[in-house]
Amino acid sequence: MQGTPAFDTGGEEAGFGRKKLREIPLALLLLAPSLLIYSVFVFYPMGRTIWLGFYREDPFGGRVYAGFEQYADVLSSSDFRHSLWVTLLFAMITVGFGLVFGVTLATLAHQRIKGVTVFRTIFSSTVATSVAVASLIWLVLFQPSIGIVNQFLKSIGREPVQWLLDSSTALFAVAATTVWQNLGITFIILIAGLQGIPDDLYESARVDGASSWLQFREITLPMLSPTLLFVSVILTINAFQSFGQIDLLTQGGPSDSTNVIVYSIYQEAFQNRNAGVASAQAVILFIIVLTLSLVQFTFFERRVHYAGGES
Repeated sequence: MQGTPAFDTGGEEAGFGRKKLREIPLALLLLAPSLLIYSVFVFYPMGRTIWLGFYREDPFGGRVYAGFEQYADVLSSSDFRHSLWVTLLFAMITVGFGLVFGVTLATLAHQRIKGVTVFRTIFSSTVATSVAVASLIWLVLFQPSIGIVNQFLKSIGREPVQWLLDSSTALFAVAATTVWQNLGITFIILIAGLQGIPDDLYESARVDGASSWLQFREITLPMLSPTLLFVSVILTINAFQSFGQIDLLTQGGPSDSTNVIVYSIYQEAFQNRNAGVASAQAVILFIIVLTLSLVQFTFFERRVHYAGGES
């Protein structure tokens, strides 16, 4: 009995490989505009920053190679450690309250009631607000004599607070501005995540007699966990990159209580004219943000529940 004839696919694979090689120039041509933009605005500035981080400014305006000693000096600096602590505290406040308010408003706006579209529009409206506009709005709200916040405190018999001039409250005031500004995009992402949860799960829970809180805890939060992870990463990155509201509201003060790392980089580069230290701080900030993002995806993703898959 004759064996089944074998089909030789080697020639077809070789032809396919040659075809792919011929398409490489076309692929590079199509990618050239994007590569050019990224090279000019991302890759070159990043490489330049890393290079400047190894050099110190001398008194005559030149640069002296310092190597990793400059990074060691920055990490051992009390000013940098203070800025790092302020940044971490600022991030914890903005991310924590941002998630709480975002989930609360998204859950309320997800209800099927008449006129809910109006509230969805209001809750998401801050997405169109720039950092400058948000900062000016809250600058007026926190104004010591005529600001609405202090007027409310007076109405309940409390003393006015110098929100932006007191080192014990300035960071929380700036954090409130940041939470309000980011609330629009947080709400939009979370309401989209809620709309992806099947209604059958809630109907089954109601038939079994589950309360609203139990439905929220056992259905909403687990099914919303992938969205919450994504939002927490975005809010963390935004917190570590915050600059505009700091510059407009407090300029890093009072007593450096709001001097986050990005504002410290600005001061070193443009006020102290020390590009080497500023670049070293920028590189360290990049490593910190990258590490935190990886930690969030690595450890918190284990608690994420994906519909149709394992948690």
